[in-house]
Amino acid sequence: MNYRMIRYILGWILIFSALFMIVPMITALCYTEKAGLAFLLSAGISAAIGSLYVLKRPAKTELHAREGFVIVSLSWIALSLSGCMPFVFSGAIPHFIDALFETVSGYTTTGASILTEVESLPKCVLMWRSFIHWVGGMGVLVFIMAFMQLSGGQNMHLMKAESPGPSVSKLVPRVRTTAMLLYSIYFVLTLAEFVILLFADMSVFDALNTSFATAGTGGFGVKNTSLGGFSPAVQIIVTVFMMLFATNFSSYYLIMKGSFKDAFNSEIRLFFAIAITAAIIIAVNISDMYGSFGEAARHSAFTVASVMSTTGFATTDFNLWPELSRSLVVILTFVGGCAGSTCGGIKISRIIILFKSMGKELQNLVHPKQVKKIVVDKRPVEHEVVRSVNVYMVCLVMIFVLSLLVISFDNHDFTTNFTSVATCLNNVGPGLNMVGPMGNFAGFSPVSKTMLIFDMLAGRLELFPVLLLFLPDTWKK
Repeated sequence: MNYRMIRYILGWILIFSALFMIVPMITALCYTEKAGLAFLLSAGISAAIGSLYVLKRPAKTELHAREGFVIVSLSWIALSLSGCMPFVFSGAIPHFIDALFETVSGYTTTGASILTEVESLPKCVLMWRSFIHWVGGMGVLVFIMAFMQLSGGQNMHLMKAESPGPSVSKLVPRVRTTAMLLYSIYFVLTLAEFVILLFADMSVFDALNTSFATAGTGGFGVKNTSLGGFSPAVQIIVTVFMMLFATNFSSYYLIMKGSFKDAFNSEIRLFFAIAITAAIIIAVNISDMYGSFGEAARHSAFTVASVMSTTGFATTDFNLWPELSRSLVVILTFVGGCAGSTCGGIKISRIIILFKSMGKELQNLVHPKQVKKIVVDKRPVEHEVVRSVNVYMVCLVMIFVLSLLVISFDNHDFTTNFTSVATCLNNVGPGLNMVGPMGNFAGFSPVSKTMLIFDMLAGRLELFPVLLLFLPDTWKK
């Protein structure tokens, strides 16, 4: 284990965390808010500690796969600890566990909140909540790889450990160039949404926050009613962009290259097929609750896009919908979006592999001597990928059950407990009952909040990097 290199990269993480705080500091200057001093103090502390770690670059810079997993996990923990300081220092969230919960929820793009009211918060604090969505959406290490140069294929270990989905490949030969390309696409889509929202009569502040939260598929809003208080035009625009950000970013690169057939692969087709089907079923089911079918369809499409992209925005309280629609929302919480996007959940690619694995096993029962490989988009899926998907599902179930048992000590109802774990582990945000779109997580005990913090980190990092921290062999030299 290359401990010196781990410390070195963690130092850069803290320095970048300090740089990220420039955005809310500028916001505080624009609105003459004293809360900006909390960000200045926090940035100073993070930069000072980080500078101590990067004063001397280690002579041995070699990184292996396990170092990649450890660096990613510890980086997200360090980033969360650094990022929660402004909440505490400003007094916006005075309790440490609550501040850490809000920060982890922001960086992991979960959008679950302990705040009961947000409109009275300083604008610099609101900007920080949304901006950390944007930073965490594409991945912190992916961002830093665009600026840091490691030798050999070491960047790939970091990228694989942090990127969502069962497999990660380079778009171009150099990983650093791939990281820059991904962030370029990310930035352009964010800018496009921001400009379009301005044309929809949104204020600059609201449009910027909404764009950051949509791009990261996070869902922190600047209004107590999320996006319910904005115009139908704004809601439709955000619906479209939530789906765009839930799409594999590699598809955009393939479209730019003219490889349309590869871009619209089976994962993309199934993702949109599930979304459209669910939106139609829910729209029909809730049509009696709204003034017209068009209004019901708008709320249905928005909610499906919000849940499948794991953004967590809301235009209406879907907690009041009929049981069929509520059940579909919970199911979609687990489905998630595409691999290689900014969203959480199991991912469509894993679901495809799981169903094909099931079909293969059933066929083997009928034809025991048959040798058949799992094929996706006319390409065979390696056994290691199939095994990884199966182990992922086992770990997901085990963590889910453990988390459910831990938070059940708070004695809330089962629906609240179940959807709380589901929404945190899948990085969605709102659940049902107490944690519905108009509710929050303030009613949980510090122990339960700590468990849900773990779930959010585990879900964002695809379980394995976080679980490896508890394996003794990981830390052996």
